[in-house]
Amino acid sequence: MSGRPVSYRTRSSRPENLGKNSLHMIANISLTIFVIGALVVTIIAATYEPDDPLFQSPTKITTFLTSISNSTFQSNNTAIRTGEDLMAAKQTALATFGSDTDAAETKKTNSYETSSSECEVDPQEPLDCKDPEVFQLMMQKAIERFKDIHFNRFGKPTPGPEGNTCDMAWRFRPKQGKATGFNKDYRRFVINRDNCTLSVVRIGEYHSGVNARKKKKKNKNKIPGYEPASGLQDQGGFSLPAAGEMVNDSLPVVESERAFIHRKYLIYVGGADRCKSMKHYLWSFLCALGEAQYLKRTLVMDMTLCLSSVYTSSNQDEEGKDFRFYFDFEHLKQAASVLDQDQFWQLWDKWQRKDKLSLYVVEDFRVSPKKLTEVKHSLIMRKFGFVEPDNYWYRVCEGETGSVVQRPWDLIRKSRRLMDLVAAIGSKLNWDYDSVHIVRGEKARNRDLWPNLAQDTSPDALLSTLQNKIKDGRDVYIATNEPETSFFEPLKHKYTTHFLNDYEELWDQSSEWYSDTAKLNNGAPVEFDDYMRASVDAELFLRGKKQIETFNDLTNDCKDGVNTCNTAAI
Repeated sequence: MSGRPVSYRTRSSRPENLGKNSLHMIANISLTIFVIGALVVTIIAATYEPDDPLFQSPTKITTFLTSISNSTFQSNNTAIRTGEDLMAAKQTALATFGSDTDAAETKKTNSYETSSSECEVDPQEPLDCKDPEVFQLMMQKAIERFKDIHFNRFGKPTPGPEGNTCDMAWRFRPKQGKATGFNKDYRRFVINRDNCTLSVVRIGEYHSGVNARKKKKKNKNKIPGYEPASGLQDQGGFSLPAAGEMVNDSLPVVESERAFIHRKYLIYVGGADRCKSMKHYLWSFLCALGEAQYLKRTLVMDMTLCLSSVYTSSNQDEEGKDFRFYFDFEHLKQAASVLDQDQFWQLWDKWQRKDKLSLYVVEDFRVSPKKLTEVKHSLIMRKFGFVEPDNYWYRVCEGETGSVVQRPWDLIRKSRRLMDLVAAIGSKLNWDYDSVHIVRGEKARNRDLWPNLAQDTSPDALLSTLQNKIKDGRDVYIATNEPETSFFEPLKHKYTTHFLNDYEELWDQSSEWYSDTAKLNNGAPVEFDDYMRASVDAELFLRGKKQIETFNDLTNDCKDGVNTCNTAAI
């Protein structure tokens, strides 16, 4: 019987193989440890969530802003830490700073102290407004002072007229209200320096820090191309210039004869659109602008308009009103290709024969813009006759054309000079007010179409209605077409009321608005007319924390008269 000898050994267990086996085992164990370690590190890296500074509590954010660097290595060009350091690449709003919990959670920091070894400043020397600690102090005090606004970004401080003053600008928007867009404020800070302690003694009024105001850049106002101009966004990524910025709405200038003759133009002439309501004017103007964009042509526009008698104190239609009184021409000329018609006709007369510039006339509004895309002439002129309503410009955009030509409503914005007034009044109210829109005037007198309006907007009725909507003692801005504000005197017993006329100094002869509009009007003074009043009133109403409307909240009458209410909204 054969069998395996007791002394039999496998090849792997033989003495000469033990060394090799040990090395293989050690290699396998090392590889296993490495794989496990890599897996652990991967899991930690995938699940680790560092704190996001934008979601820190206001206390931590305040600590970040008010901290004093103790870094051993400091250089003269060390970047100043600001609220912008809390952001990613785009500087979105510093809204966290202005939250309602700030007052409860933020530790008030009234002064900044440095050690005696670091404090070697001559108290007689002017304050260094570029000092990071001064900058941080000013930001902190602004955040504490203005609790009803969201700060968007701060500008670097600049020296004021006195050695202990610094001016600083910031962009902001009210915390509440329906209006969008930013405003800009710049204020003067009076800073006390007691040995090594800095403290803000006083913050000036709205737009008091004039040295921090952005200077107007030199601009040759070259007419832009057919496509929307690039560079509309500034370094902060904003496409909307803030109210309070310098306005540059001078007329575009054609660079050269070559530039003029190589462009194609569209102009509307005649018609019965002048002296109509502003709504009618815009409906027609934007039709022309939309067709010009569709045809990739420069719109030749009349920079003057006729203001309807419904907006004038003379109760007469008034010609010669500058487009820039009411609308933001700086934005329009940047975003679209437009040219003032006075300049255009001067250049046309100068170069038309020499360069054989051609004219194509269209006298029927029913000629579709599609048919005009093949026209190669230098100028397309749409002429409108004398028969209403066929001579209204907006007829071009009716019917099938309406699906082709889009009115570019985004290019029309209220004048920034008017928006500056809105920002000034809102700042005087600290952006902490409720608003009521009260329509009276002609509608209140017409009891056939608005049978209840006069009674529902009487002082007694208003007090009864508002008592459940607005708390006693609140600041209330009343936007109204009632000429006699004394009519609302009884409301003052429960509220602190404000009207547009309370701020007449903002457009009187000593105001910036008065001088700016006079320059646009060849030195002649400009009336602050009813359309301007309505524009400012509407914007202030939208910025109220609570908004009470006439036809939604104060009366059951329909906005457009009896039996015109939208039944779906009732």
